[in-house]
Amino acid sequence: MRAWEAPSVPSVPGTGPRPVVHDTAAGRPVDPTRGDERATLYVCGITPYDATHLGHAATYLAFDTLLRAWRDAGLDVDYAQNTTDVDDPLLERAARDGVDWRELAASQIDLFRRDMEALRIVPPDEYVAVTEEVERVAEAVAFLQETGYAYDVPTDDSEGDDVYFDVHRPTEAWALGDESRLDRETMLALSAERGGDPERPGKRDPLDPLLWRAARDGEPSWDTELGPGRPGWHIECSVIAGDKLGLPISVQGGGSDLVFPHHEMSAGHAAALAHQPLASAFVHTGMIAYQGSKISKSLGNLVTVRGLLDEGADPRAIRLALLSHRYSDDWEWFAGELESAARRLATWDDWAAGRTPSHADDAADVIARIRARVADDLDTPGAVAAVDTAIAGGTAATPDLVDVIDALLGIRLG
Repeated sequence: MRAWEAPSVPSVPGTGPRPVVHDTAAGRPVDPTRGDERATLYVCGITPYDATHLGHAATYLAFDTLLRAWRDAGLDVDYAQNTTDVDDPLLERAARDGVDWRELAASQIDLFRRDMEALRIVPPDEYVAVTEEVERVAEAVAFLQETGYAYDVPTDDSEGDDVYFDVHRPTEAWALGDESRLDRETMLALSAERGGDPERPGKRDPLDPLLWRAARDGEPSWDTELGPGRPGWHIECSVIAGDKLGLPISVQGGGSDLVFPHHEMSAGHAAALAHQPLASAFVHTGMIAYQGSKISKSLGNLVTVRGLLDEGADPRAIRLALLSHRYSDDWEWFAGELESAARRLATWDDWAAGRTPSHADDAADVIARIRARVADDLDTPGAVAAVDTAIAGGTAATPDLVDVIDALLGIRLG
């Protein structure tokens, strides 16, 4: 599947520091590349049943920043992202609206592409729809059955059996709880809240996740070696990441609401399939609230990128507003966020155009500070502050300095 048009990213003389990022599993900042000259990034994509909200935008912007920092440090980067274009929320929304689920998915993926282009997010090298990988997922599930990591659960509404993963079949690369660091009570609650089915009878453990859903009337299904059906959740990311990037990947990325069960179970599936860890680091973005609650499609308190653009917002101001917060922090969006970012952007534009008094003595120091802040766990607020300080101190907008702002922060000035 095609991704979206890539923005032009300028080259800047020299190289930046190799970035470190906070690994949720280790609980500390790490260099996920472990000194290699190649970095691999897998970021969980959207389930395309509604518009891109600011929580999505902040997540993809964070990993866009990591990708830019890796490349600025001279690393080769391979990046893959999926889109879950067949899943229960999508099917439910299509049924509610009386549209074909494939048409709904296609329209929302196209909207997502346009939003990513507007925000100048670098696209993945591999943009993969789950519907393109059903056969590969079925092969992986069959392998897990053969090797004892998966088991069948009979169904009342299908001629076939569902297939579940056994979370208590450990490997040298994974055991339940290693990635999440959560107690069992919390894991059960999060599983019920986030797409699991802990109350399903016939499972060996309530936390066992669904690998394969046997065909039901009125639901899409594919004929595979497992019989007709479709993938469960988690397994598709394990398969796509392994196939497209090789294991272990440098970074498995996504929102903090994916820590459990999604990334936990994806790690388990990958370990069972390849006897390798899924990732060297699990990196997560914080949640953005609006009107007192986390921005969520299910809650309906959405602030969408498209809505802001349609109201006349400069996409650079949206990007700058998001960059002004630490990627890993939880925070709340207020209307003043965009107004403040627009004022800052106007100041930056005037400076880049030479409309403010300046000198060129310390531009190289500012470039070094911006690079250092971004490399230090993607401290974009610190990088933004470095630009503000440079402008206030009269530093000239040299071509290299303007380019590094574009290359690392994605803000094209002038």
